[in-house]
Amino acid sequence: MTIQIPDDLAHGLEGIAAAQHKSVEQVAVESLRSLVNRPGSPEALLRAFRELKHPSAAAVDDLEAAIAAGRVPVRDEGAFD
Repeated sequence: MTIQIPDDLAHGLEGIAAAQHKSVEQVAVESLRSLVNRPGSPEALLRAFRELKHPSAAAVDDLEAAIAAGRVPVRDEGAFD
């Protein structure tokens, strides 16, 4: 893939690359990768969810019981009626 970028950005990347003793491509790829892999990015969240272990049946039962225990009856009246 080829990405065209403005000259001023290219010169900035060249300066950063020279200071870090890296190629311009390395600096650009690292910068783009940090944007994609930052915490909270959609890709990072999907990756984190996919790495989670599936809960056991007992854990699901415990969760459902806790949810049921926390339910309160629905009232048609408002708090200020």
